[in-house]
Amino acid sequence: MKKDSSNRLAFKMMVAMLLGLACGVGLIALRETLNANGGQETWQFINSIFFADISVAGNETALGLFYLVGQLFVRSLQLIIVPMVFCSIVLAMVRISDSRKLGRLSTKTLGCFFLTTAVSLLIAGVVGYVAYKLGAFSHTELGDVTASTGSTGSNPLMIVLNAVPNNLTAAFSNNGGVLAIVVVAVTVGIVINNSDKEFDVLIRLCDETSAIITGLLSIIVNKFGPIAIFCLLTRTFAAYGINYLTPALAYVCITVVLLLVVLVVGYGLFVRITTGMSGLTFVKKIAKVAMFGFSTSSSAATLPLNLQTTTEELGVDEEVASFVLPLGMTVNMDGTAIMQVIAAIFIATCGGYEVTFGSIFMIGVLALVASIGTPAAPGAGAVILFTILSGMGYGNDMALMAYTIILAINRPIEMLVTSLNVVGDAACSIAVANSEGQLNKEVFNKVAE
Repeated sequence: MKKDSSNRLAFKMMVAMLLGLACGVGLIALRETLNANGGQETWQFINSIFFADISVAGNETALGLFYLVGQLFVRSLQLIIVPMVFCSIVLAMVRISDSRKLGRLSTKTLGCFFLTTAVSLLIAGVVGYVAYKLGAFSHTELGDVTASTGSTGSNPLMIVLNAVPNNLTAAFSNNGGVLAIVVVAVTVGIVINNSDKEFDVLIRLCDETSAIITGLLSIIVNKFGPIAIFCLLTRTFAAYGINYLTPALAYVCITVVLLLVVLVVGYGLFVRITTGMSGLTFVKKIAKVAMFGFSTSSSAATLPLNLQTTTEELGVDEEVASFVLPLGMTVNMDGTAIMQVIAAIFIATCGGYEVTFGSIFMIGVLALVASIGTPAAPGAGAVILFTILSGMGYGNDMALMAYTIILAINRPIEMLVTSLNVVGDAACSIAVANSEGQLNKEVFNKVAE
C-alpha cells in the first residue's frame, strides 16, 4: 500500500512539475509579447490576479492566487520544522544507548558531509577556473538590475556563536535558526543517555509528537503537494521574466549544467562506491524528493518527505535517518557551495579581479565554512554569498553590480541547489547506514511496480 501510494505521489509530482514548467515558459512568452506590443497593463492585471506577491507594498489590492496557494503549502510545512527536527534527533539519540556507537555515527556522518562538500567544491573550482580561462564571464553585459535585499555579510564564525542560543524560546520560534535546534536536541539526547534517571514523559511526548507530524505530513504532501508544486513553479517563471535571465547567461548555464551533473551522476556514483548498491536505483527513488526540493526551494520544507523516502524506500534504518538528515539539512550544503564558488568567480571576473588557484582555494574554504549553518530557506544562499565576497575583498562597483544581478536571477538556480542539498543528505544517510549494518538492501533494491 505504501509503495503504491509513493508511486502515485511521484507520478503526480512529475506531472505537476512538467505542467508547471510548460505553463511557466508559456507565461514568459506571453509576458514578453504583451510588454513588446504595448500590453503592459494587461500583463499587470494578469499578474495581480494570479502571481503578485501580496506581502509587498503596492500589492494591497492584488489577489495573487498562485502565490497564496504556494505560500500556504510552504508555511504548512514550515509549521512542523522545529518540532520535527527536535523530536527526531532526541529520539534518534535516545535509541542509541551505546555512547561509542553515537560517537561513531557522528564521526561517520560529519565525514560523509565533509567528503561530498569538498568534492563538490573541487569540481566547482575546476569548472569555474576553466570557464574563467576560456573567457566565459568576460563579456557579460551588466544590465540595469536592482535589488534591495541580500547585501548583508558577517563573520563566518558567527555561525559557531549562533549555534548556541541564549534564549530557548527564541530558538524554538525561529525556523531560520535550525542549527541551534540541532545543538539543543543533541545536548538533550546526550544528557538523557548519560543520566540514571528515567525520562519517560519527555520521550513519550517526542514520540507522540513525531507520530502527529507524520500524519500531518501525509495529508499535506499527498493531498496538496502536486497542486502546490504546479503553482510554485508556474509563478516562479511568470514572476521572473526573460530580462532577469539573459544577463550573466554564462553563469546561469554553467551553474545549472554543473548542478545537474552532480545531482544525476555524482550522487549515484557516490552511493555505488560507498555501498556497492545501484546508483540508478537511488536516483530513481530519490527523484520525487529532488522535485519537491526544486519546487519549494527549501531544504527544511523537504525534510519530512526526505525522511519518509529514505526510510521506507531506500532502506535506511530510522535511527540513522533521524540523526543524519536533520543534521545534514543544517551543515551539508553541497549545492549551495557549488553555486557560491561559480558565482564568486563570475563576480570576481566582472569586477576585474584576477582569479588564481590560490583565490579559488580561499573561495572554496569560505564557501565551506559559510555553507555550514545556512538557513534551510529560499534565498539564503545568495545572502551568504556576500560573506564570501567580503572575505575575498571583492567590493568595487562592478563586483557589487554583478552581485546584484546574481540576486535578481538566482531564484531558479537556488531551486536546483535545494534539490542537490536534499539528495546529498539522503546519499550520506545511505552510506552511513551501510557502514553501520543498518541498511535494508532488500528494501533498497525493491523495484517500484
